[in-house]
Amino acid sequence: MSRTLSPHAALIVVDVQPDFMPGGTLACHQGEAIVPGVDRLLRSRVFSHVVATQDWHPRGHISFASSHPGRAPFEQIALHGQPQTLWPDHCVQGTPGAELHPGIDWTALDAVVRKGSDPAVDSYSGFRENHGPQGARPSTGLAGWLRERGVDEVFVCGLARDICVLWTAQDAVELGVRASLLWDLSRPVTPTSDDATRATLQARGIALIESANLAI
Repeated sequence: MSRTLSPHAALIVVDVQPDFMPGGTLACHQGEAIVPGVDRLLRSRVFSHVVATQDWHPRGHISFASSHPGRAPFEQIALHGQPQTLWPDHCVQGTPGAELHPGIDWTALDAVVRKGSDPAVDSYSGFRENHGPQGARPSTGLAGWLRERGVDEVFVCGLARDICVLWTAQDAVELGVRASLLWDLSRPVTPTSDDATRATLQARGIALIESANLAI
């Protein structure tokens, strides 16, 4: 079923960066497959508002396994009272792997939200950082930016489907914005997570659509 785009809808492109592509330090499964479709969607200029998020970690970030002697990537620890996956070093500020993907024409962007810059707090969602030392999840400012522009619906795509894309869509709904996830323009860290992702989307009332069904 096609979806007609409202002038009050925004596209959020999550973390389409070289470090999340095959060959990158934290490669997503078939991550490169979404690049042509994201590029076409941005070139179409069908969204009134387009935002990209960008993982932007300082060296020695607390989410890096290398910051925890004796720990390995993908192990879990407790951090600020919450489970924290330890990741390979990725999207380090100023490195080529942290740049927005060069295969996409980003000139349609209205804003870039950099996240994960606090060395002591991880950040998955484009709307809020993960839990910090005080127990709260600090805002990135994206919700206010969208509110100022009258946005009441977001379409989310990018990487990784099972983490940062999912958290962004969930936070949108929690903050009172309708959300849809563009399934074909997202990829997971591992495809074994897809069933759980679909179940979470359904439970949260987040529509799962294909970009071809956008009525543009």
